[in-house]
Order: sequence, then C-alpha cells, then structure tokens
Amino acid sequence: MTSVLSDSAIPLPLLRRGKVRDVYVVDDERLLLVASDRVSAFDVVMNERVPFKGAVLTQLTAWWLRQFGALVPHHMISADVDEIVGLLPALAPHRAALAGRAMLCIRTTVYPVECVVRGYLSGSAWKEYAAHGTLAGEALPPGLVESDRFDPPRFSPATKAETGHDENISVADMRRQLGVDVTASLETMSRLVYARGRDLAASRGIIIADTKFEFGRDRAGTVRLIDEVLTPDSSRFWPADSYTPGRSQPSFDKQPLRDYLDGERRAGRWNGEAPPPPLPSEVVDATSLRYRDAFQRITGAPLSTHDLSSPSQ
Repeated sequence: MTSVLSDSAIPLPLLRRGKVRDVYVVDDERLLLVASDRVSAFDVVMNERVPFKGAVLTQLTAWWLRQFGALVPHHMISADVDEIVGLLPALAPHRAALAGRAMLCIRTTVYPVECVVRGYLSGSAWKEYAAHGTLAGEALPPGLVESDRFDPPRFSPATKAETGHDENISVADMRRQLGVDVTASLETMSRLVYARGRDLAASRGIIIADTKFEFGRDRAGTVRLIDEVLTPDSSRFWPADSYTPGRSQPSFDKQPLRDYLDGERRAGRWNGEAPPPPLPSEVVDATSLRYRDAFQRITGAPLSTHDLSSPSQ
C-alpha cells in the first residue's frame, strides 16, 4: 500500500503548519517546505489523506520554476531529496518522509496579497459577476457568461486569509496596502508567469483558467516568486477539448472530493463544518488520480513514485 504523509516531524524549528504545508526554519536565509498529503475542501481539512498529493504539488511547482528560468526570480534552491539531505545531513533519517514532498527555499518576507490572474470568468469571480456585474466591486462588461475568456487576462488581487476564504480586492486597494511601485511590479511578474504557463499548458491541451501567485522579498531586496506555482491547488485547470462557455468546466483538481461533499450536504449528512464526514476509498483514489493526471499532462511524464512508497510519518 502507498504510504501518505500526514504531519511531518523533522529536527528543524517548525515555523507554521498550514492546511497542506509544514514550513521549517533552516537558518536566517533558508526555509524547508514540506507538502503533506492533507486535503481540504470548503475550508475544512479532511481526516483522510490523498496519496501522492504532496509530491504532485511540490514536484509540479519545481517543474514550473525550472521552465521559468530567467523570467522571474523565485525561491527554490532544490526539490531533490538527495541534494537537500546533502546540504542538511541531519535530515537523512527522514529521507523517506521528505522524498518528493520537500523543497529547500530562499527565505523571504511575504507580501500579504494573493496575486490572482484570471484568464476566464469562473469561481468567486463568476459568482460576484452573476450577482452584481462586478469583480472586486469594479464593473465588468455586460453580457458575459460563466467560463467566458478574458482578453487580456485580468489581474485580480485578493487578501491572504489564514482561515476561511481569501477576499477579492481591487488593484486600487492593493496599491493602498503595498504602494504603487510594488503593486506594479507584482502585477507585471504575475502576468509574465501566467502568460508563459498558459501558453505551455495550452500546448498540452490544458486551459489554465485562473491561478494565484505569492511573492516575497529576500534579505538582499530581490522580489521572488514563492510557495506553490501553477498546481491543481492554486489554479483551475480545464481540459481544452471539452471547453464550452456558458457552464462550469470539468477540472483537474479535487473535484471528486467536492462533488462527494456537496452530495453529503444536500442529503443533510454534513453541515459544511468540521468535523468532516468520512471519505469513501473510491473518492480518495479518484482525487489522487486527478492530481497525478494533471502532473503527467503538463510535464509530459508520470510522477515518479518509487521513492514515495516506503513507510513515512
């Protein structure tokens, strides 16, 4: 049976434990990010774990960052467990838990805004538009339908929420919070990365409908792209061959999980809050498959799992 990682425990100071990632302090200039196989939906973390999910998030992010090269500075030092253990020998006993899931990164001071780029009208943007004709309170053209393409894509920042949903804000709000120059720089970098990712994914038959980026400033003052990048957790991936405006689209993410939970709520068996209902094994397996399918379609190769089947924490 494939092992999963629930909560990592390694000999480094734990900075924070998020819904999915555990962040450890290496020193003043480096962090170690460990993506667990925890999964959340509707802001509730499930009791079950999704095999390979953490590895997909980490390795897909690493693959994207390698594609971007000189496009924008980023925080990745290495996502190869042998390189990481070589640099941090004290982690050698934890190699099995870290394999595929860990990324050694440059430490930054994080800007407290999610930089969202929307290529299509979906999700919270569609809900607001359908109700009010606006996005973050700003008017959009009339007559749009769900999943319509934005041309050009829209830069649509959001507040970063530790719990609950992020909240869409206007670019003017972002300028007031971060300043004109920083806002302009983050928007430019976000658009560059989205455009490169959108074009590459399109060549693989995938539409990146929208995505969110995070940025931070390192000790030398360099602004870097951080955290996960263009993954099923941070982006909406649609199969291009079935795209049809005017409806929601199938997606390469935790849709099987959301569909199941929606059914439990409609049936009155779950109120949408913690604790979550138990997940059938077929829902867990379908969700795991969806993540791995996204990885293979985008990178052109299956996720390497030979290091991910030994016992872990």
